[in-house]
Amino acid sequence: MHGLKAWTRREFVAASLTGALAGGAAGGQTLAVARADGETAARESPPFRLRYLLASCLYGYTDVREILPEVAKTGARYIDLWPKVHGSQREQLDEIGEAGFRELLERHEVKLGCLTRYDLGPFRLKEEMQLAGRMGCGLIVTGAAGPKGLAGGDLKRAVAEFVEAMKPHLATAEECGVTLAVENHGNSLIESPDSMKWLAEMAPSPRLAIAFAPYHLPQDASLLAGLIRSLGGGIAIFYAWQHGKGCMTTMPPEDELLQMPGRGPLDFRPLLRALREVDYRGFTSIFMHPYPRGRLIRETPTEVTEEVNRARAYLEQCLAS
Repeated sequence: MHGLKAWTRREFVAASLTGALAGGAAGGQTLAVARADGETAARESPPFRLRYLLASCLYGYTDVREILPEVAKTGARYIDLWPKVHGSQREQLDEIGEAGFRELLERHEVKLGCLTRYDLGPFRLKEEMQLAGRMGCGLIVTGAAGPKGLAGGDLKRAVAEFVEAMKPHLATAEECGVTLAVENHGNSLIESPDSMKWLAEMAPSPRLAIAFAPYHLPQDASLLAGLIRSLGGGIAIFYAWQHGKGCMTTMPPEDELLQMPGRGPLDFRPLLRALREVDYRGFTSIFMHPYPRGRLIRETPTEVTEEVNRARAYLEQCLAS
C-alpha cells in the first residue's frame, strides 16, 4: 500500500475530531459522534498492566514444590526456572519428570513461562526448545555469542554476524513455538544500547528478542526509558532490576537489596511510562542476584515473597502516578 497510511482506530478518531472542529454545525455532529466513539474505545481498552513472572532463583536452591505456592502470592501466574549456580529448579524439573512437573503446575495454577539458560549459550538450545514446546513454555532467555568491547561499525558487523548465526536456531524456535530472548549483559556482545538496537533492527523473526536488564546499563532513567521506546515490541522480558551497589561481592543484606525496585536510587516511573507507551506485552520479572549465587535473597521463602511484593507495590505505585 504505497502512499497510503494504515490508520489505527485511535488515529482515525483523532482525525475525526480535527475535521469536526473545522466543520461548523455538521462538524459539531461529527465531533459528538467521534467523542462518543473515543469514549467507547477507552472503555473497551483494558488498562495497562505488568505481566509478572517469578524467577525461581530468588529462592536459591529451594525445592520447587515450596516455590510454586508462592507464585500467586507475588501477583504472578508464571514461573521462570533457573539452573545452577543461580538456582536448581531447572534440574529439579528433570528429576521430577515432565508429567509430574505438569501436575505440580496444574495443582498450583501456575504456568511455565520461561526457562533461563545462560549456561547453554545461544547455539545449544535445541533440546531445551523442544522441552519448552512440550511444556507449553514460550520463552527461553540466554546470552549472546561473539566478540566483546566493540563499538561503531565493528559492533554493528558483529551483531549482524550473530544474527546470521542464529537463523537456523530461530527456525527450530519457530517449530517449537518459542522465543529466544538475549539479555544485554556485561562483558558481552549485546551489552550497550547500540548493540541492543541493532539486534532488534536486524532480528529476522519475532522469535529473536531482547531480555531488557537495566542493571547492566547506565542508571539513567531517561536513557533507559528512551531505549525502551526504541526497542518497542523487541523486548520479550523486562527485568525490574537496578544496579544499586552491585552483586559481585559480599555486602550487608540492606546493601545487596538495593538492586530491588523501590530500594535503590533508580526511579522506575519513566521506564514504566515508556513500557505503557509501547504497549508492552512481555513479562516483567522483579529481580536481583545475591552473592554468593545459589542462596535465597532473604532468610526464608516467606521473606523472599514479602520482598518481591514490596517491590511490586512500588512498581504499581509508579504505574498509578
